[in-house]
Amino acid sequence: MTASSALTFCPSQSRPYVLASAILASSMGFIDGSVVSIAMPAIRADLGASLADAQWISNAYALTLSALILTGGAAGDRFGLRLTFIAGIVFFAAASVACALAPNAVLLIAFRAVQGIGAAIMVPCSLAIIAKAYPKAQRGRAIGIWAAASAMTTALGPVLGGFALAAFDDSIWRAIFAINLPLGAVAVWLLATQVPADPPGGQKALDINGAVLAAIGFGLLAYGLTVLTERGNGTSLSWSLMAIVAGLAIIAAFIAWERRASEPMVDLGLFGNRAFSGANVSTFFLYFALSAILFYLPMLLIAGWGVSPAQTGFLFLPLSVFIALLSGSVGRLSDRIGPKLPIAVGSLIVGAAFAALGFVALAQYHAFWAGVFPMMVVMGLGMALVVSPLSTAVMTVVEDNQTGAASGINNAVSRIAGLVAVAAMGVVTAFGYASALGERAGRVPEFGVAPQTALDAASEAARIAAGDSAFATVAFLNAGFCVLSALVALATVPGTAKAEKQGEVLK
Repeated sequence: MTASSALTFCPSQSRPYVLASAILASSMGFIDGSVVSIAMPAIRADLGASLADAQWISNAYALTLSALILTGGAAGDRFGLRLTFIAGIVFFAAASVACALAPNAVLLIAFRAVQGIGAAIMVPCSLAIIAKAYPKAQRGRAIGIWAAASAMTTALGPVLGGFALAAFDDSIWRAIFAINLPLGAVAVWLLATQVPADPPGGQKALDINGAVLAAIGFGLLAYGLTVLTERGNGTSLSWSLMAIVAGLAIIAAFIAWERRASEPMVDLGLFGNRAFSGANVSTFFLYFALSAILFYLPMLLIAGWGVSPAQTGFLFLPLSVFIALLSGSVGRLSDRIGPKLPIAVGSLIVGAAFAALGFVALAQYHAFWAGVFPMMVVMGLGMALVVSPLSTAVMTVVEDNQTGAASGINNAVSRIAGLVAVAAMGVVTAFGYASALGERAGRVPEFGVAPQTALDAASEAARIAAGDSAFATVAFLNAGFCVLSALVALATVPGTAKAEKQGEVLK
């Protein structure tokens, strides 16, 4: 054994297999989120799913992933990363097959929740096992390869998925889930046969109580918001408000539990750091806006404007490409001038792109390449300015022994933001769409569903205009959240060390 091998559990000849399996697993997780957004109109048409069902197809996965991702990371430390990683991949792939076979929306939602449990184990282990397998001198290069390959698959996934959806009938969405089986099988085979087991860590207890409270609390909050999109189904407003209040109460109970738990999954003491709290609030606002736009825009384009899924798949390309190309140089810029300005400027650029999308929709300028895609390019540029500096802001304001916890919390915050965004913006979309339709509401398909039979000219025009109006409201609101993200960053995130020292002198 070489000196390099002795530094980790993994001999040098096995490390490429660790990297390959991590890339495959990450690809499954990243592609799943973006391609499902493109496939949502097809899923709804094939299963007869409502807008609320569509929200839950997305949110059931996001809920279990958000609530359990910190516990999943801790499980890797306790039971060994290789074993836990294999378990997460198997769980995710099996749930993906169940999603592909789901005969109705209710079962698809249930299987998506199970898939999120697998992702909560798989996602944190994919990066952690690279860090544990490679010695420090080689770790940066390995993580760079992992990040570049993951960005490439994230970029290509929606494009290839869109072409598949355009080339076949609506039922092809099932193949998008089924593709996870061979990918997962290869990853598991590599780990089981080519990589030695790593020793388990300490006997740190898993905070199962905290995870359950978080899942129930955020689940009730999302449920209460989603019920508001179905006000015509006889469910009372009071029932919706009761679910929201109960969810908030259980989230409060979760916070109280985390304060008293001996080994909590969330170290609430980190939020006593103003810069850490500010960076996470900024993350919440920005990822709330991003998740809302990327969920509702594909439905508008495919079902409202008649844009093909193949074209719509290109929506996600600028985001992945710019992050992959610019994150390194932006990270170096953030090291030099501090993360405050890149986060603020990037958030404002993203907000400007979302506002422009709102104006494009209001003007009924139904041109994908000339109207929508350029705004997604601007959005991708803005996000590239934010992603690396946000990580820098979170990781540099805590002690070295707290970086893992800080990173996990920030990851969970971004996912919870997406969960709440899809539910909350569903209310805005449903009410805006119904209000714009007026007396035609109920006689045309709801937002995000193309009519199965041809409507009369007036009804079709009203349907398209109502979809544009509803989405424009969503776009303008989320542009405002991007502005809030920028303002929070300016108020709380540190600038350069020199600037901070000057500020202390002025005080």
